[in-house]
Formats: sequence, C-alpha cells, structure tokens
Amino acid sequence: MTVTFATHHFRAERESDWARLEALLDQLEKKSPRRLSDDDLVDLPRLYRATLSALSIARATSLDASLVGYLEALSTRAYFALYSAREPWWQQVKTFFASGWPRAVRAIAPELLLSTLLLVLSAFAAYHLVRSDPAWFSAMVSPEMASGRDMNASAASLRASLYSPPDQGGLHVFATSLFTHNSQVAIMAFALGFLFGIPTIILSVQNGALAGAMFAAFVPHGLGWGLFAWLMIHGTTEIGAIAIAAAAGLHIGRAVAFPGERTRMAAAADAGRRGAVVMIGVILMLLIAGLLEGFARQLVNDDSARLAVGGAMLALWTLYFTFGGRRGAA
Repeated sequence: MTVTFATHHFRAERESDWARLEALLDQLEKKSPRRLSDDDLVDLPRLYRATLSALSIARATSLDASLVGYLEALSTRAYFALYSAREPWWQQVKTFFASGWPRAVRAIAPELLLSTLLLVLSAFAAYHLVRSDPAWFSAMVSPEMASGRDMNASAASLRASLYSPPDQGGLHVFATSLFTHNSQVAIMAFALGFLFGIPTIILSVQNGALAGAMFAAFVPHGLGWGLFAWLMIHGTTEIGAIAIAAAAGLHIGRAVAFPGERTRMAAAADAGRRGAVVMIGVILMLLIAGLLEGFARQLVNDDSARLAVGGAMLALWTLYFTFGGRRGAA
C-alpha cells in the first residue's frame, strides 16, 4: 500500500514533464527537427535530464517496476533523439570518405606497418626458398592458383600469360582466382584478429609467400619485371587493401592481448568498431582493384603504362590516407 501511494505521488509530481517529453519526441521522430520551436529545443535536453533523474530515484527507491520500465524506454528514446546522427545519408557518406575512413586507417598505423612488413619479408623469404628448392612452389601456390604458371612452365607460356589477350593466354582465369583469393584473405585476416592476431599473421605470411613464389617462377626466364608491372596495375590497390585489413585484425588482436585498464571485451569492442570503419573502405578498395584487374590490366600490355597506372594508384592511396581528414581534425 505504501509503495503504491509513493508511486502515485512520485508520478503526479513529474508526469507532466514526461508527457511533454513524449510529445516532443513524437514530433521530432515524425517531422523534421526544424519544425520544433526555440522553446521546444531548449526544453528537450532539460526534460531528458529530469527524466534521467526520475529514473535514478525510481530505481533507488524500488518503485513500481512498470514505472521504471516506462522511464527507461522514454530515456532511451530521448537519448537517441538527442545524440544520434541525423545527417542525410549522402552527408554521412561524404563525411566517411572525407575524414572517417582515412582517420581510422591512421589510427592503426603501427599495425599497418607490421602487416606490410610481414607481406614484404615473407615474399622475399618465399622467393629465395623456391629458387633454392623448386619443390617449395607447390607448397605455397595451389595448382588452381598457378593455372600452369609454375616452375615447369616454359618462358613462352609465362610470357603469353603476361602479354597475350585474355582469350589467348587465359589470363582472366588467374586474375579472377587471384582476386577471389585476396578478397578472402582480407576478410579472414580481419575477422580472425580477435584470436590475438595469430591467424592474421599467418594469413599475411601466406599471401606474401604466394607472391614471392610466383616471382621465383618468372624471374629465371627474364620476366620478373614483366610480372611486377602486371601485378602493379592492380596490386597497389589490392595488396594495399589486404595490408589494411590485416592491420585492422592485428589492431583487434593487440587490444585483446593488451587491454590495459579496460576489460578484454571492452578493449576488443572499441578496436572492433574502429576496424569495422576500416573494413568498409577495404571493400571499396577491393572493388576498385577488381575493376583494374578485370579491365585495365587486360587492355594495357605495355610494362611502362602498367607501372604508371599502378604508381598513380599507389600515390593516390598514400596521399589520401596521409592527409585525408586532417583539416577537419584541426
């Protein structure tokens, strides 16, 4: 009886504020915020704070559970109305590419340096291993991926794979296989990062070893530079995407392994949100790489032109991630 009376008295003192907040939220959710008057805009945060205070009192004094539930729901609605992004979708997309994505990539710069080093060093190691013992090639490159471009291939067939049109050299088969492989590696490198980054490191090493083994097959025939130009036209985008995705995975792995004063779950959640922003952009990079791989590389057969396209893309990504969003941050 006492609890019921206390609840009734508590509600009677504050119910007008709650009704006013509900009315403002209904108007805000159904119409544009610009339709609210100046007084309404001033009242909204005041009523929100008053509702939070009432919720705190209701919880502390063990008032009616239905009243506590009502106040929780009302407070949640008010929170999202006040603090959620209400920008048009196109403005949010613009903000993402203008500042959100490049800032997120810069935030994982140490991991990006590590993932890049893993790719480069594993490629050099694989190259020398295969050159010293060709049997290593099959351990690093699957038959489907090689598509006949292995240590037993002739110089003529390897050259044809680099410079012949797709309908003659079958280059599109290897190109599609390579793009699919790299996309899977990028996604898995990020997704498995929570396992202390160990699977991410393994995937990075495997991908670097694949490139090094392929060079070991082409270089003895004097085609190393041609292979480099062939890969460069799309590789600066695609391999860059893999390195960034791996860095995002390593970022999560580092947060799980070394959470600091936070719990591992909280550290992983924070790193995961940043990594998710990075991965949205990585998907775009993979799509661009797919277009370069499917069209530009097939139409451009000159090594210098291929290197020019690849170099231009490398310069573009480097400038974008280095300077993108810095003015807004300042």
